Amino acid sequence: MAFFRILQEPPVSKITIFMKLISTTALSISLGISAKELFALLLELGFISKKDKSWVLTSDGKKKGGAYRESQQYGKYIVWPEDISIEIPKTTSNGDSTKLITATAIGRQFELSPHQVNFILSELGWVKKGLKGGWLITDQGKKQGGIQAEDNKSGIPYIRWAESITDSKSLNETISLMKGMESTQGTKDQKEQNEKEQIGFRDKFEAKHRSTDGHFVRSKAEMIIDNWLYMAEIVHAYERKLPIEEDVYSDFYIPTGKVYIEYWGYENDPNSGSKRKLSYTKNTALI
Repeated sequence: MAFFRILQEPPVSKITIFMKLISTTALSISLGISAKELFALLLELGFISKKDKSWVLTSDGKKKGGAYRESQQYGKYIVWPEDISIEIPKTTSNGDSTKLITATAIGRQFELSPHQVNFILSELGWVKKGLKGGWLITDQGKKQGGIQAEDNKSGIPYIRWAESITDSKSLNETISLMKGMESTQGTKDQKEQNEKEQIGFRDKFEAKHRSTDGHFVRSKAEMIIDNWLYMAEIVHAYERKLPIEEDVYSDFYIPTGKVYIEYWGYENDPNSGSKRKLSYTKNTALI
């Protein structure tokens, strides 16, 4: 009788794969971007979040291979797989493929400080102040191509903009008004047409009613509104341009709250249609 020995293959041993992990700063160097840009990108992708002024991994960040390391010099910090796949976006929130710049870069072009630029952007309704400082983007700002970012050290929020934002008609006109300069935006024919419409309206309804605060307005109703705002100690402006591309002005503007007030008194106002349309637009306070 023949005997056969049944041989079994040895169990497959577990293979441990050692993956090299690098810091976020080292990863930014390998990706060819600054550490600040990478932290902003990781935040935008939902891989990290801010907690008690420190960066922490989210569940998505951990799934991506993120982990923690301890250092006597730097304390607890986040590390990532050296070969992590992260696509560096070259588009803004409105889909434009362009270089991204901050308020500082915008200010250099217009000879303004970053604070002045953010104030103007706030006036346009594109940004708003954060509760703990810094600036937050609004829905209108997102339509302009803005992307929310956050300083990786201080945690202060700021906005990155498409480089083409400097060509914005609304931005250029607002800056020109602030500087007391004539806007260079728009074609000659467009300017002439806008001037004809505005001059025609102003000639027909001359601002001859003097309100208590010295404003000359175009009707008794506007004078009553102006006087009420003044007596209520509400800072306001008369005939303020609306935050849209068209050359349309509201009767009054209250900087606190970014509120526009329009008295529907002139049915022949050539811009009444645009104003009524704006009154139904989200995030625009038009009374």
